[in-house]
Amino acid sequence: MNAIFLVNGDITKANVDAIVNAANTRMLGGGGVDGAIHRAAGPELLRACYAVEEMNGARCPWGDARITSAGNLNARFVIHAVGPIYDKFADPRAVLESAYQRSLDLALENGCQSLALPAISCGVFGYPPHEAAEVALAVCLREKYQKLTMHFYLFGDEMLAIWQQVLDKTAQ
Repeated sequence: MNAIFLVNGDITKANVDAIVNAANTRMLGGGGVDGAIHRAAGPELLRACYAVEEMNGARCPWGDARITSAGNLNARFVIHAVGPIYDKFADPRAVLESAYQRSLDLALENGCQSLALPAISCGVFGYPPHEAAEVALAVCLREKYQKLTMHFYLFGDEMLAIWQQVLDKTAQ
C-alpha cells in the first residue's frame, strides 16, 4: 500500500532519502521551492548540478528528472524534476505526469524508500493546483511505487486542503 502524507511545511527540513526539487531546465536554482532547496543545501548542490551534462542549454529537459547529491540537506539525494509552464505546452498534463514518474523511477533506481515532494509547476509555472494534485497523486498511487513513502510538502493551508480533497477522492 502506498504511503502518502501531506504536510504544510518546509521541504528543506524533510528527513528523507531524497527531496524532489521543482527545478527549471538549467538546474541552477531559481525562485520558490527551487531557490529554497539550493539555499538550504549550500554550494555543494550547485556544484553537483553544474556536473550534470548540459545539452542544448538544458541539464534536464521538460518532463524529466535528474538526481544529484543533496549537500547540507537531511537527504542523500535531490531529484530535480522539471514540470511544465502550464500555458506554454499543448499537453501540460503529460509533461507533469512524466516529471513525477521520472522522479519516482530515479528514487527506486537509487534505493530510496522515502521522498519529500513539492507541488511541481504550481508556483511561477502556473499549473492549477487541483489539476496538478490529480496528476501527481495518480502517478504516486501506481502499484510500482507502493514501496515508497512519500511526503508532499505543500505551501499554505489552501494548497494543503486542495491536495487533501484530491487524495481523499483518489484513494477511495
